[in-house]
Amino acid sequence: MLMRTDPFRELDRLVQALGTPARPAAMPLDAYQSGDSFLVQFDLPGVRADSIDLTVEKNVLTVHATRSRPVADGVEMLVAERPQGTFSRQLFLGETLDTEHIEAEYADGVLTLRLPVAESAKPRKVSIRAADNGRTPIGAPA
Repeated sequence: MLMRTDPFRELDRLVQALGTPARPAAMPLDAYQSGDSFLVQFDLPGVRADSIDLTVEKNVLTVHATRSRPVADGVEMLVAERPQGTFSRQLFLGETLDTEHIEAEYADGVLTLRLPVAESAKPRKVSIRAADNGRTPIGAPA
C-alpha cells in the first residue's frame, strides 16, 4: 500500500487542474557522430509512437510528443510524479546536414534520429594537374 507523505500533493493537484504542470516536463537527449551521420536519441518512455510529431523547417528540427495518463472513473491518484501532457524540444541543425534524408525510428521508449552529412560537406579528393615543360604553370607570371 502506498502512503501519502507529500505535503504538497493538494497544491500539485490544484496547479494541474489549472492547466499548468506542477513539475517541468523534460525530453532528455544524447547526440553523437557515427561515420557520415549524426545520431540523436530522445528519451520518451510511455509515449505512443503515433503521438510523436517530427518537423524540420529550414535548419530547425522540432520534436513534439504527448503522454497521457489513463483515467478511469472512481480511481484516486495517490502518486503522480511522471510528467504528462505535451513535450517539445528544438534542435538547431548545421548547414552541413542533409535534412531531406533524416531517418527516424522509435523503439523501447527511445526516438532515434539519423541525420546524414550532406554530400557537399563531405571531404573530397582534388586532382592535381601536372604542368608540362612547354606550358606556364597556373599562377606563374607570364
